[in-house]
Amino acid sequence: MPINIPKLLPARETLEKENIFVMDDERAFTQDIRPLNILILNLMPIKETTETQLLRVLGNTPLQVNVTFLKTDTYQSRNTSRDHLDLFYKSFSDIKGQKFDGLIITGAPVELMEFEDVGYWPELTEIMEWSKTNVTSTLHICWGAQAALHYHYGIGKMTLPSKCSGVYSHNVHEPNERLMMGFDDFFFAPHSRNTDVSSEEIVSHPALKLLASSTEAGALIIASKDGRHIMITGHLEYEAGTLAWEYERDLQKGLDIKIPEHYFPQDDPAQSPVNSWRSHGFLLFSNWLNYYVYQQTPYTWK
Repeated sequence: MPINIPKLLPARETLEKENIFVMDDERAFTQDIRPLNILILNLMPIKETTETQLLRVLGNTPLQVNVTFLKTDTYQSRNTSRDHLDLFYKSFSDIKGQKFDGLIITGAPVELMEFEDVGYWPELTEIMEWSKTNVTSTLHICWGAQAALHYHYGIGKMTLPSKCSGVYSHNVHEPNERLMMGFDDFFFAPHSRNTDVSSEEIVSHPALKLLASSTEAGALIIASKDGRHIMITGHLEYEAGTLAWEYERDLQKGLDIKIPEHYFPQDDPAQSPVNSWRSHGFLLFSNWLNYYVYQQTPYTWK
């Protein structure tokens, strides 16, 4: 998929080195097609890293995608420069009059707080409510998935005795669901979170389907039956070294943290981890864009 991104976006150089097809407005204008307009609400602290991760997995189908990055007005990032945000991000007030084919809401390092205690929660709920009539399908990641389950479906989260961090095997429960097309019967995916959601509540909810889960890490992929909301509790967009970076960060903070499970060879942090989830990460985002966004979105929004 050719991704239309600004020429100066830092992620561009990394993506081009990886042979990801990117373009700018000048080239996109010459293609006589209807591109998909994808909005990304990036709540992660180091936004440039998340930009690269998400743009990488979005670049895997023959469709053209226009990406708009969204920031919160009620919280100012301390880990991303104001210049970067001003140049590449928009506020909700800038875009709320528009329609988008897809929306991605990322995770955020606020999972141990009650939802209503998060400073930007009112703004996030306004965006989630707006998405009901202005977005074809929304993909929610990690804390974003827990926020969606809480807001849209009344399913709460619970604090884990210790952080769920590692790469876990997952079973596919709904192989004929379009989001799971092409998936193996079991596959690996990274998790990095201190809270969890109840698989039993998800299975018993009349509007939801549990598509994949792990005996160790719990629910991973949840979808609303109308396809409007996809919730991913893990991080299939992560790079091979992301969990290692998080582990070192937490050690430097003095946290009592375990080595990520099933991640480092021989559980030795001195060895380089292997990416065992890349193909399913690309497949998940490709299926979402194709079946839940492109196939469902109107050619002309009214």
